[in-house]
Amino acid sequence: MPRPFPYPDRRQRLLRRFVPLVAGTVVVLCLAANALGGGSVTVATTTTTAPAPLTSTTTTTTTVPVTATTSPDGALPQTGTFPSSSSAQFQSSMTDLFGAVTHGTPQTAAGAFFPEAAYVQLKDIQGASSDYQDRLLAEYDEDITAVTAELGPDAASATLVSVQVPQQYGHWVPPGECENSVGYFEVANSRLVYSLGGVTRSFGIASLISWRGEWYVVHLGAILRPGSGGVVLDPETGPGTSPPSTTC
Repeated sequence: MPRPFPYPDRRQRLLRRFVPLVAGTVVVLCLAANALGGGSVTVATTTTTAPAPLTSTTTTTTTVPVTATTSPDGALPQTGTFPSSSSAQFQSSMTDLFGAVTHGTPQTAAGAFFPEAAYVQLKDIQGASSDYQDRLLAEYDEDITAVTAELGPDAASATLVSVQVPQQYGHWVPPGECENSVGYFEVANSRLVYSLGGVTRSFGIASLISWRGEWYVVHLGAILRPGSGGVVLDPETGPGTSPPSTTC
């Protein structure tokens, strides 16, 4: 008697059902793709990329120091420019000079005085720098102190009214005169006009000379001094007058 065919167990039965089902699904998908576009079926995949780790950025700022190269007053060479008494520099220096007079502080009027570096260029003498410090600048300080005393105890209340420079008397002093190796313009007998206690008064500036188109005081009270101590040139009530002079 032939041996009976073994009866399939449950797993075999499920496998026999599942394989035809998968095969049929694949066939349906292929037919559908051909029907829609006549091409192959493409399966799109999405790739997720993790964000890059954050990095800190440091900005470094380097500040380059700025340096200014300047020359001392009077270090540059002379020019032949005739000065103006209305220039901002001259008016400012006269304000400083009068402020030094009213407060008794000669050191604050240094900017109104002829620069030392220019004097060393100008003079054809030995020891020009010592002559500048020991004679010219010392006399200037003494003259300012003398004018302060002339104004009296209320000097600090005085106000500057005007600066009168007789430009018409300005003249060129050529090299070789008065022991000078460089030429310059000179004008004598300018005046500082001021008001004190309601009264207009004035005093003189013995000599202004030029450097590079600006006026500077070189002698305040006197060019030729009568003796030691400070000098006040022609103090007067009112604006006073400026007589002509051709000094150097």
